[in-house]
Amino acid sequence: METTADYTCAFCGESSTTFIDISSGNYQSYIEDCQVCCRPNVIYIEVDENTLEVTINTDYQE
Repeated sequence: METTADYTCAFCGESSTTFIDISSGNYQSYIEDCQVCCRPNVIYIEVDENTLEVTINTDYQE
C-alpha cells in the first residue's frame, strides 16, 4: 500500500511531498533530495500500525 506525506527540508525549510510504501514496515529511513534546494535529507518515517497515520522527521545528510 502506498501513500503520500509532507515533510520539511532540513536545509531550506521548504515543504515537499514524498511517497511512502506502508507495507515496507512501521519504521523506515531513506535519503531523498529536496525538491526545492536539491540537498539530501535523511527521511525518518513512523507508521502507526492501528491508524496508519504517518509521522515524518528529517535530518541533514552530511
